[in-house]
Amino acid sequence: MYESRVSVIGAGLAGSEAAYQLAERGIAVDLYEMKPQKMSPAHQSGDFCELVCSNSLRSDRIENAVGLLKAELRILGSLVLRVADETRVPAGGALAVDREGFAARVTQILREHENITIHSEEVTRVPEAPAIIATGPLTSGALAADIARLTGEPLHFYDAAAPIVTLESLDMTKVFRASRYGRGDDYLNCPMTREEYETFYQALITAETAELHTFETPRVFEGCMPVEVMAKRGEQTLCFGPLKPVGLEVDGIEPYAVVQLRQDDKDGRLFNLVGFQTNLKFAEQRRVFGLIPGLEHAEFARYGVMHRNTFLNSPKLLHMDYQMRSVPGLYFAGQMTGVEGYVESASSGFVAAVSLARQLRGETAVDFTANTAIGSLGHYVSGYVGDDFQPMNVTFGIMESLPERIRKKALRYEKVAERALEIVHGIQPILSYSKD
Repeated sequence: MYESRVSVIGAGLAGSEAAYQLAERGIAVDLYEMKPQKMSPAHQSGDFCELVCSNSLRSDRIENAVGLLKAELRILGSLVLRVADETRVPAGGALAVDREGFAARVTQILREHENITIHSEEVTRVPEAPAIIATGPLTSGALAADIARLTGEPLHFYDAAAPIVTLESLDMTKVFRASRYGRGDDYLNCPMTREEYETFYQALITAETAELHTFETPRVFEGCMPVEVMAKRGEQTLCFGPLKPVGLEVDGIEPYAVVQLRQDDKDGRLFNLVGFQTNLKFAEQRRVFGLIPGLEHAEFARYGVMHRNTFLNSPKLLHMDYQMRSVPGLYFAGQMTGVEGYVESASSGFVAAVSLARQLRGETAVDFTANTAIGSLGHYVSGYVGDDFQPMNVTFGIMESLPERIRKKALRYEKVAERALEIVHGIQPILSYSKD
């Protein structure tokens, strides 16, 4: 149908995964990335696969849906998962990475690949098929406008990133190391008394936020909601969210609230505030977060920021393999399709790439089905029924139910995972490729 040369627009997690999978299948790839010539407000590095909101790829446990998604991608040869495993840092039962090392390694692999040509330039128009658009939540204005022109619909909402502080600036007489329920000591924990929490809470909900350069009220996805917005839902909201103390004790007593910090680099010198995505002004971040015990004199390696996100009305526009319904050979991937999360973005890039590769060779498409974590995401974004389509993390709730009813949740999820991995192992030989 087409010459075997594909344009991939964007070198985030989805675009990097897509470019690699196409190139490994012998297809010439033109990978376009506007960094470092043009930087978005949230990005700081010129490397590919830059992690903006957090350095965590979340749970690595198979009984968790995102853990199952990682297991499936590992079986299928995902670049993102391979490099994440190579650059992981301690994070209890989660997979967290050295943010800079992870991005640098992915960049090196892609730049050295014989089938990939890197173009450091901004793309402002929707490319001709065959192509994959994976410009993500920070799609530049010109390209976003052209996508809106093509689809006939506007596309945007907002999310936020958490701040990062230096270890040496923390008061370790007030901070203790532990993971919840005694699962190691990978997190730094700042316990708060009721009085300390109430003081912090009042400062947080009255703090001044940064101005958003938009004429519309921003829509904020729940998974990246600014902590100050979450707090305004009620005084106890944070105690049941990012500051919940369950599974953590000080001298055998559970604190009133706990702020957790997660390692952000391989050397353990940088830590991010878990769940503290924010749009507070920088001075306000220093003042308000300085009320957290142990962070009184914290030095910020990066302040939290809020930025525009972009996503499509995918149920109307995309097939389950992320191909545009009205434009054969044009695929989208990443958070702009309505998948939410780093691993989910990589998964969509993988599916788009292998689907396009098979299309170019005249082969039938592979449907992972909603019995797998990978397939459930594609079926969710393409088949959602309702008037308020919103981005979604992978969950067992969007996967096909088992034919038999199992009341015990842990056993039910175990059986769902077993079924999914069996399917993916069966698909893997179909998607295998020769480099000859």
